[in-house]
Amino acid sequence: MSKPEARRIHRDQHGINPEYIDRHARSVIETLLDAGYDAYLVGGCVRDLILRKKPKDFDVATNALPEQIAPLFRRSRIIGKRFRLVHVRFGREVIEVATFRAGADLVDDLETTDAGRIISDNVYGEEYEDAFRRDFTINALFYDIRDDAVLDYVGGFADLQSRKLHVIGDPEKRFREDAVRMLRAIRFSAKLDLTLETDLVNTIKRLSYLLEDQSRARLFDEVIKLLQGGAAVKTMSLMCEFGFVEMLFPPLDQQRLCETLNDCSSLLCRALKNTDKRIRQGKSVTPAFMFAALLWEPVRQRYEELLARRVPPITAMDKAAMEVLERQAARVIVPKRFSVPMRDIWTMQLRLPRRGGRRAFSLLSHRRFRAAYDFLLLRCEVGEEDPALAQWWTRFQEVDETEAVAMVRALQPGKTGGSSRRRRRRKPKTRQANKPA
Repeated sequence: MSKPEARRIHRDQHGINPEYIDRHARSVIETLLDAGYDAYLVGGCVRDLILRKKPKDFDVATNALPEQIAPLFRRSRIIGKRFRLVHVRFGREVIEVATFRAGADLVDDLETTDAGRIISDNVYGEEYEDAFRRDFTINALFYDIRDDAVLDYVGGFADLQSRKLHVIGDPEKRFREDAVRMLRAIRFSAKLDLTLETDLVNTIKRLSYLLEDQSRARLFDEVIKLLQGGAAVKTMSLMCEFGFVEMLFPPLDQQRLCETLNDCSSLLCRALKNTDKRIRQGKSVTPAFMFAALLWEPVRQRYEELLARRVPPITAMDKAAMEVLERQAARVIVPKRFSVPMRDIWTMQLRLPRRGGRRAFSLLSHRRFRAAYDFLLLRCEVGEEDPALAQWWTRFQEVDETEAVAMVRALQPGKTGGSSRRRRRRKPKTRQANKPA
């Protein structure tokens, strides 16, 4: 492959405001340029800047090798096995610096599986080769801070303007190299409102089985990106369309989920919309809450089945949660740091109605209370629980201690699962005085 000429797109065409570029990313590039290397902003950050979106992170690509990059920065380390990168740290912020990769068609020693998946990729090349090695045209744009120009080897700028998503090269080969690219196609289509070409859609449907070979932990990371992309409802609808739901979420019924997503009054649809709203507002979203909403229906159904067999409520909820999470782990494993809070959120749905005595105060101090309370609000909105319960808890959080005590005492025993009645105190035993001899 002869070196192609990049289309050089200037600021009056791409419209990127240099002031929106992260100062630490700029500092990294300037350090590499001063050391005599080439260096550019690359990938999703360039794409988002062109679309007037705030990039989540900034990546840098250079012709310097990892061993040449790391000594230039005081806080840096080389990471990665499949492809080595350098992380340059500025406080909590990390700028990822990658060396240009060689074109896959130009090297013979890429280590791959029998299915074509690349498992070792430490072969370096030139910037144009690196552009052609990327997955989608919209992610293969380079930004040169020296003259504020965008370099485009693959037509990514035109695709952004026409709102189309194209794979670089042969889609089947690229998906076999890395099957997770199929999920990325869905995420970009939903998040950026891009059209998928018919041939691309058909290829994804035909090769969807390749995801079964991916690690459960990596799939979890990709699912989080899908749900936190700012277009969760549309993303899940596309997952239904491509048949990925039961593959990634075994406890869910794909047909029922598709119907649920069309019903904006459902708990899951409301939870996904709330997630999108929080992301637009720049607020944090915990994966535990998202997965709790996503898997709630199978948990609730199993809980009801166990109750019908006269299993005690708390035991039934624990068993239902355990069974659903075990089924989920067969495909996409939810780490303990999220699965434990999920189970707390579910179990507390049984405890929140029981407010008598000191229970309400104990629940309020529980570290998962806020998440469980938010989940209760969703359940009240869809008719699973009495809205009066949510109103009570909302007020209970707002009043002072004296009024809170009065609210608990006003509860009618028998309807809340507890009583505010005080226990009778026993009189202390008195010692008998020693009688004189």
